[in-house]
Amino acid sequence: YYKEVHAVDYLRSEAALAKARRDKDGIYGTIPTTMIMEEMQPGRETYLLVRGDFRTKGERVHAATPAFLPQLPEGPTNRLTLARWLVSKEHPLSARVTVNRYWALFFGTGLVKTVNDFGAQGEWPSHPELLDWLSAQFRDGGPVSQRKGGSSGRGAQDATARAWDVKALVRLIVTSSTYRQSSAVNPEKLERDPYNRLLSRGTHLRLDAEFVRDNALAVAGILNTKIGGQSIKPYQPAGIWDGVDATYTQDHGEAIYRRGMYVFWRRSAHYPSFATFDAPNREVCTFLRQRTQTPLQSLVLMNDPVYVEAARGLAQRVLKEEPVDLQKRLTRAFRHTLGRAPAPMELEVMRKTYDEQRANFQKDPKAAEEFLKVGELKATADIDKADLAALTATASVLLNLNETITK
Repeated sequence: YYKEVHAVDYLRSEAALAKARRDKDGIYGTIPTTMIMEEMQPGRETYLLVRGDFRTKGERVHAATPAFLPQLPEGPTNRLTLARWLVSKEHPLSARVTVNRYWALFFGTGLVKTVNDFGAQGEWPSHPELLDWLSAQFRDGGPVSQRKGGSSGRGAQDATARAWDVKALVRLIVTSSTYRQSSAVNPEKLERDPYNRLLSRGTHLRLDAEFVRDNALAVAGILNTKIGGQSIKPYQPAGIWDGVDATYTQDHGEAIYRRGMYVFWRRSAHYPSFATFDAPNREVCTFLRQRTQTPLQSLVLMNDPVYVEAARGLAQRVLKEEPVDLQKRLTRAFRHTLGRAPAPMELEVMRKTYDEQRANFQKDPKAAEEFLKVGELKATADIDKADLAALTATASVLLNLNETITK
């Protein structure tokens, strides 16, 4: 009784201890946790099962690698040993497979066309020496003699540090003269290299779904390039999540302008914009995406709030850069979207489109007002709504061009 009623110092200390425990639990609660695996000591004995029956054990087996590949290094046969074996200089496939996949990402087709099959049934490399050289560069970080510092000291450290450097590999590929070729084709090249396996011209392929969205936001000047963090939930059509044992609450503000790689995915409620542009729903492993061209893709680029909003962002961007001259506005919009100046005929088509849209919006101011309300991006207040709506519609045409969504 005395302790619980009259022992003031004890009661004060007990309250402080309880608060400290709550604070500790709160700190622990903010730390992410993950499942881990630990090697069993001693390891479990493993046997072949006769006819697959777990009750009938056959020959005892041990962890090892296929006989046609280098053997595991000496030591315990655990995951660390396997990881070291995968990146060892004696392993012939890790670097080659990785390099080939990155090559396929940028060129549409790998040096080995069968990206998922390097075995006997796979296709022979179109450029075997190039594949060997790129694999060695990626694995070793390049010859030490190419590094600052010569063949010893800091140069050797640089070569070691750059081994398995994905950024260096990507930089090497995209700055090569092969990658920077024009995709224009003439009859001679088409006859000698119809499928571009000899890399006689640049690649010509549609951007992946996430890149289509990122490109539109970047052109509009509203792309949020923040790295890391939680997934985002952008605009979604109504009804997509009906019947799903979860709810979808759209994000707002700068979050909805983050890159497509951060868009929230749920296998039972695939983000429809990405699905239309052939992004897999992750129900199964997809080693190579298919690329299709359908009318639905144009409808998405014209009507999805993301792209309507991007068109308005592009319109406001060029209005700010060229507040007076319409022709300069259209030229800037063309340059931002396609990276080149428009031909006179293209500029004339854009101007005609703008004039027609402006006349329509002047006749129907309510339609212009509703058009400018799509999305969360605020329309510039001191600009005539008919002008802004007309330029937004013209920008939407540019974002819908095949050249805009094609690399």
